Amino acid sequence: MIMIPPAWKPLVFVLTCSLVAAALAPAAAFAAAKGKVLFVASNLLDMGDPEQHDARNNLWEYAPPYHVFVMHGYEVDFVSPRGGAVEFMVDPLGISSYAIRYENFLGKAGSTLKPEEVDASQYRAVYVGGGYGTLFDVASNEALMTLIGAVYDHGGVVGGCGHGPGGFANARLGSGDYLVKGKRVAGFPNSTERTKAWAKEGSLLPFLVEDQLRRNGAEAQNKETLADKHAVVVDERVVSTMFLPSAALVAEEMVRLLERNGS
Repeated sequence: MIMIPPAWKPLVFVLTCSLVAAALAPAAAFAAAKGKVLFVASNLLDMGDPEQHDARNNLWEYAPPYHVFVMHGYEVDFVSPRGGAVEFMVDPLGISSYAIRYENFLGKAGSTLKPEEVDASQYRAVYVGGGYGTLFDVASNEALMTLIGAVYDHGGVVGGCGHGPGGFANARLGSGDYLVKGKRVAGFPNSTERTKAWAKEGSLLPFLVEDQLRRNGAEAQNKETLADKHAVVVDERVVSTMFLPSAALVAEEMVRLLERNGS
């Protein structure tokens, strides 16, 4: 054992703290330099129908992308129409469990910001996941639609999975144009929605994702236009996919855009 003279102990303590700080500083600076990503989620639990069809956010469309951004050094915040906690459907598995246990996913999702608390200039990207709720309270929230458009106007990237693109289909740019206008965007397709009982073949929804994208000027992608139903579509700075198995891939493509563009 090495004996440290009492008179040296304060100096050793200071040197030790300095070394620890020096070791941690590059990682902290790296994360800070990467910037922030905003996740948009719904506050709804059900669709408001007598049978209370589930409208919660789909965990598998949020937790894996969250993990991808955190893994790459980005800080993630959540925003929702009303702020506060948002709820998720489906059980945590795999990456979702990891994000919950080690990356404070539920801590962030349990304290979402309100739209008026968000400064769009502070975010490099916006991600909107699925679950049916986003088609109700997110897509109809003008403050959120303006916020998403503003992030894109500032050079940011916008992405979504499943019903998520329906959540940003109504976003407008500063020019007044819809964000999706003239862009290839994939979202939950009509052909699938009309065969599922989850929303009574779509009859409970305010709109079908594919229809709304097309209505607002997007070149809506579906199972007829895409050879691979799990394909990730990238057009300019909009990244999208039809189904939840590719949610993490959307985040990865968003990261690639961010790092390529240095936006």
